[in-house]
Amino acid sequence: MMVSAIDLNRGWELSGTMEKAATVLVVDDEPAIAELLRDFLEAEGFRVEMAHSSQEALAIFARSAIHCLILDVMMPGASGFDVCRQIRETSMVPILFLSARDADADKIRGLGLGGDDYIVKSATPSEVVARVKAVLRRAAQGTGPAPATVMHLGRLAIDWRAHEVRVEGQPVPFSAREFELLLLLAEHPRQVFTHEQLFERFWGDVGDRHTVAVHINRIRQKIERDPANPRYIATVWGVGYRFEGEQA
Repeated sequence: MMVSAIDLNRGWELSGTMEKAATVLVVDDEPAIAELLRDFLEAEGFRVEMAHSSQEALAIFARSAIHCLILDVMMPGASGFDVCRQIRETSMVPILFLSARDADADKIRGLGLGGDDYIVKSATPSEVVARVKAVLRRAAQGTGPAPATVMHLGRLAIDWRAHEVRVEGQPVPFSAREFELLLLLAEHPRQVFTHEQLFERFWGDVGDRHTVAVHINRIRQKIERDPANPRYIATVWGVGYRFEGEQA
C-alpha cells in the first residue's frame, strides 16, 4: 500500500509543543512490547497508534496524522525496512527502528534507508521515549525547507542521512558505532561527555568500559591529522571527551 503524496512533509509540521501534540505509531508484532511502549509514551503526553504488521502500519499511516514511527525491523511478511522504504517515497516523518539485532550491518542499512535512529530492544522504555523526543525536536527545527543533512566542520564532513564521513572530500569507512559516537560529539560542540555517559548510551551495561577509549582512538586515527595531538576530539582528563568544533 502506498502512502498519499499529501503526507510528504507531515513529519516536519510540528510546533515547539510537538511532544504534547504528536501522534506516535508503534509497529511491533509482539503486542506486549507495543503495549509497554504505548503506556510510557502516553504517560509523557503522546497520542499512540499501534500496529502489529507492516500492512496494518501502512494502512494506519495512510489514514492518520502520524508524526513519528517506532518500527520493528523483523516482522512476518514485509520487514520494517520495507515499510521505511515505502514511507520514504513520500514522507520525511521521523522513523526509529526497533530491533533485537545489534549488528552494525542492520544499523547501517536502516539509517541508509532514511531511518532517524536505530534502537536495540534491550533499551529501556524510558530511553525509547527520550529518543522519540529527540527526533521530534530535530523535525520541528526543520520546519520549512528540508534541513541540511551534512555537517561541514573544516576538513571534516559528516552526512548523517547517508551515514558517511568525509575527510578533505574523501569518504572514510566508519563502523555504525564509530559513526554514532562521532555524530553525538559533533552535534554537541564543547559539551563534555563522561566515559560513563558514552558507555551507557552506546553499550548499555554490558562489556568493558575501556571500549569507549578504544573507539575514540579509532575515530581519531580516521579524522585527525595528528591523532596523538587531536584537534577535533579533545580528552578532558579524568572526565571524558568533547568535540572542539570546526577545525581548519
